Amino acid sequence: MKLPTKVKLVDVGPRDGLQNEKQPVSAEVKIGLVHRLQDAGLNEIEVTSFVSPKWVPQMADNAEVMHGIQRKAGVRYSVLTPNMKGFEAAIAAPREEWPDEIVVFGAASEAFSQKNINCSIAESIERFALVVAAAREKGIHVRGAMSCTVGCPYEGEIAPAKVGYLAQLMKGIGVQRVDVADTIGVGTPRKVQAAMEATLAHFDVAAISGHFHDTYGQALVNTLAALELGVWNFQSSSAGLGGCPYAKGATGNVATEDVVYMLQGMGIETGIDMDKLIDAGVYISQALGREPNSLASKAIRAKRAG
Repeated sequence: MKLPTKVKLVDVGPRDGLQNEKQPVSAEVKIGLVHRLQDAGLNEIEVTSFVSPKWVPQMADNAEVMHGIQRKAGVRYSVLTPNMKGFEAAIAAPREEWPDEIVVFGAASEAFSQKNINCSIAESIERFALVVAAAREKGIHVRGAMSCTVGCPYEGEIAPAKVGYLAQLMKGIGVQRVDVADTIGVGTPRKVQAAMEATLAHFDVAAISGHFHDTYGQALVNTLAALELGVWNFQSSSAGLGGCPYAKGATGNVATEDVVYMLQGMGIETGIDMDKLIDAGVYISQALGREPNSLASKAIRAKRAG
């Protein structure tokens, strides 16, 4: 089976990875993480979110972080903007501090949509339509994060038809690319492929990315399953940071270090310097007072130590 020869990774650690941390993480540290990731070769980074600090206090410094980043040519910086208020806040800064891409998010599960954003899937799409139109009018790219595409903590297993329905709605409002996310990490390869295939009915393979959590240790095999379908965009998180506040028991995103180790071992090009990537994960983990949640990082650092 012919696999992609090159893969593009979006590191979501600064946003998705840190958003649920209880301890405050300074803007300086977040900026430091973004700089280390781009220096390691990441050319897409999800930086922050423009949401109410009441609900996500960790992201209250969003404007400060966007202001402080020393941007690197060829790197795409994205932010989450779930509504017009968030989008307007994201472009309140000077043009050079605007995000290159905004992210809206919807769920393939009605129950999750209600718990997460207090509205139905259809209602969420109506809200996002205004944001998508405003962003595209300003020349800002739009990505749609599709959560619970394999399983939901409230509904259980999600049928591929529901994923296709959400993808169709996203396409209909002008979303340019989508993430197929296994938010609670219950997916296995064939289920992930079914969700991907349902999405491929509405988006080209180049406009689809895989976003896998490692709750049951399936994130890497699910990545391989997506690669087998030709998918070459993936999201991962430095040091395996992150979870989901509305998905009980969901552990972190798959670690960028582990994904890169697998891809490099398969001869698939990523453009990422593994040593610098590991150092970025160590940097943020030390700031949080714990070890990186990456087996590849642990093994390579043990080798370094002799």
